[in-house]
Amino acid sequence: MSPQEKPEGAAALSQGARAPFPRRFFTWDEIRVRTRPEDPEREMWLVLERRVYDVRRFRDRHPGGSRILLSHVGQEATDAFAAFHGNKTLVNMFLNPLLVGELAPDQPTFEPSKNESLIMDFRELCTTVEKMGLMKPNSFYFLALLFHILLLDVASWLILIYFGTSLLPFVASLGLLTIAQVQAAWLQHDLGHLSVFEKTKWNHLLHQFVMCHLIGASAKWWTLLHSQHHAKPNCFTKDPDTDIHPFLFTLGKSLSVELGTKKIKYMPYNYQHRYFFVTMPPLLFPAFFHFHTFYIVFKKKLWVDLAWQLSCFIRLFLVQGYLLGPKNFLLYYFLFRYYATHCSTNTSRDCLGRTLSICKLNYYFFETAIYFSFQLQATCNVHQSYFNDWFTGHLNFQIEHHLFPRMPRHNFWKVTPLVKSLCHKYGIEYKCKPLLTAFADILHSLKDSGELWLDAYLHK
Repeated sequence: MSPQEKPEGAAALSQGARAPFPRRFFTWDEIRVRTRPEDPEREMWLVLERRVYDVRRFRDRHPGGSRILLSHVGQEATDAFAAFHGNKTLVNMFLNPLLVGELAPDQPTFEPSKNESLIMDFRELCTTVEKMGLMKPNSFYFLALLFHILLLDVASWLILIYFGTSLLPFVASLGLLTIAQVQAAWLQHDLGHLSVFEKTKWNHLLHQFVMCHLIGASAKWWTLLHSQHHAKPNCFTKDPDTDIHPFLFTLGKSLSVELGTKKIKYMPYNYQHRYFFVTMPPLLFPAFFHFHTFYIVFKKKLWVDLAWQLSCFIRLFLVQGYLLGPKNFLLYYFLFRYYATHCSTNTSRDCLGRTLSICKLNYYFFETAIYFSFQLQATCNVHQSYFNDWFTGHLNFQIEHHLFPRMPRHNFWKVTPLVKSLCHKYGIEYKCKPLLTAFADILHSLKDSGELWLDAYLHK
C-alpha cells in the first residue's frame, strides 16, 4: 500500500463529518513506547482500523466512562468499538477531531503478537451475523416480557389486598414481586444494550421506566458500570465487577497469593465460600445499590433518573407500605431485595464464570489477547432449556452475549453453532455447564482462592 492510499477500514470510519486527515504515520513500537502504563505523561492513543486516535480530551465526556477508553489505550480496539456502537456515522462525528494519524504502510493492522487469521475470521462472522438479520430485534417479544413483569408486579399487591397480610399471602406476594424484579433486571439489561428497539431513543426511554421506576436504580448508572465490564470482562482494575477484591473476597490464584504474601487481610478469606451467600446480597442491596446509584445520580446531575427512581419508592410505600404497615413493610422490602439479588447476581455474574473466575488467567493475558479470545476465556455458558432461558434472561448464553452485546437475546441460540465452529477451528474451549454445576463452581472457586491466600499468609 502506497503512502497516499488510505486503508479500507479508515475509509469506513471516516463516514459522517470528515476532518482533514493528518499525514502522520506511526509504528506499533512507537505506539507502545508512547502509551506505556508506567509513564505518567503517556499518550492516550488507541487504534481503530489503522487510524490512531488520541482520546485524552474526550475520555471524561465518553458516555461509557473514561475507564472503558483507558482500558484500550495502546491497543487495536476495532472489534470492541464495533461491538458497542451501532450508529457509526454519529460516533465518527466525535472520533474525527481525535484523529492524530495512522499506522505506517509497512505496519500490520494488528499488534504483532495477535493472531490476524482469528481476528479476520471473527470479523467475517460479524458480517455473517449482520446479513442473517440476527442484530434486528423482535420488539413484540420484549413487550410481552414487559407485560408479564407488570402482571407479576400487580399480582404481588393484589394478593395483599384480597387475602390480607398474614404469613401465606405475605410469602406469596413476596415471591411474585421478587420474580418480577429479577425479570425486570433482565429486561433493563436488554434495553441498556439497545437490543429491544431499532431506534436508540426508544431503548433509552423504556430503560428509564424499567430500571428507574420498576427497580429503583439509575439507568445511566447501570450503563456506565456495565459498559466498562464488557470492555474488559474479569480484568482486574478495568472491570468494575472485580472491585469486590480484596475488600470482601479474594479472587483467583495470582491475586490471592499476592494478598497472602503481603499479609493483607480485610476478611477471613479462607471462609469466603461460607459467607458469600450471607454477605453478597445484603451488601449489594441495600448498601451498594442505594448508596452508589444515588451517589452517581447526584454527582452527574441525572435529575430525570432521580425523578423516576423516587416514583418507584413512592409507589412501593403507598401500595405495599400502606397495606403492610411500616414494620412489616421494612421486612418485606429487605427480603425481596435480598432474594432478587441472590437470583440476579448468581445467574448473571458469578455462576456464569464472570466475577469469580477472574485471575484463573493472568492479568497479562487480558492485556494482549484479541477480543474474541478473552471474551471466550472470561466467561462460560449454562445449558439451554426453557427454564434456564427464562430464569437467567437468556444470560445462560453468556458467551454469545459478550461477543455480540447488542444482539437481541432471542437470537443467541441461532449464532451459537457459528461461534462453536470458530472455537473448534482455533482450538479455543467453548465452556458450557449445567446450571447447578455453575452454582457449585462459585463455591469451589471461592474456596480454592481462600485456601491459596491462607497458605501464602501463613507460610510466606
